[in-house]
Formats: sequence, C-alpha cells, structure tokens
Amino acid sequence: MLLTIDLDSEVPIYQQIRDRVVEAVADGDLAEGSALPSTRQLAADLSINFHTVNKAYDLLRRQGVIRINRKSGAVVRRDAGSGPPEAGFTDEWQARLRTLLAEAAVHGLNTDEAMLRCEEVLSSFAVKKGTPA
Repeated sequence: MLLTIDLDSEVPIYQQIRDRVVEAVADGDLAEGSALPSTRQLAADLSINFHTVNKAYDLLRRQGVIRINRKSGAVVRRDAGSGPPEAGFTDEWQARLRTLLAEAAVHGLNTDEAMLRCEEVLSSFAVKKGTPA
C-alpha cells in the first residue's frame, strides 16, 4: 500500500491516513484480511509520530474498517465483498455526506454537477467496476 499524505494540508494527518486506507480498500488495493503496517512502521515511513498513526487506526477500528489484534496487528476487516453494511453505518455515513453536499451547495455547485461528480468518484472504485476488491 502506497500512502501519500500532505503535511501542509489543513486536514489532520490522522484523518488523511484514515481516508487513504478507506480509499485503498475501495480501490481494491487492500482486501479483507490484508495486513496494514504497524503503527511504528508507518510512522517511521511517513516521518510522523506513531500516536498519529495510532489515532487513525483507532478511528478505522471504530468505523469497522479494520480489526486490531495484538498478535497479527491491524488487518482490513471488510471490503466491498464483505456483504451489506453493519447496522448504523448508513445513518452515520449519510450524516457525513450531508455535510459534504452542504459544502458543495455553499460553494455554488448545482445538483446536476454534484451528482455528476458523485457518479465519477463512485465509478472509479473497483467495487463499481465489477472487479474484486
């Protein structure tokens, strides 16, 4: 997994790590059961504090994307082939989507343009292409 973060971004580093891992799973680069680097290894690779990686991994764990085991470390818990979403996921996701779409509306993006961009992003993921994740 190649993970790129922007140290100058206004988006917190832990959030960037979380986002890149989720995108890698959606793109099919990481599948259910794939091991992630240890927090210390990823921190060293990115030249950041390991607590930052730990925060990202904890967020991914709480969101049900990964599981963390003392022996095996962080492992992808689910991908597109894992079946329907767990209870509560859709409501939480829709709340975050509402905020993203509100940002689009505030900046003058009309409904057609917003929908077009949503479709473009969704079609870029392995899940939508019909390839195994």
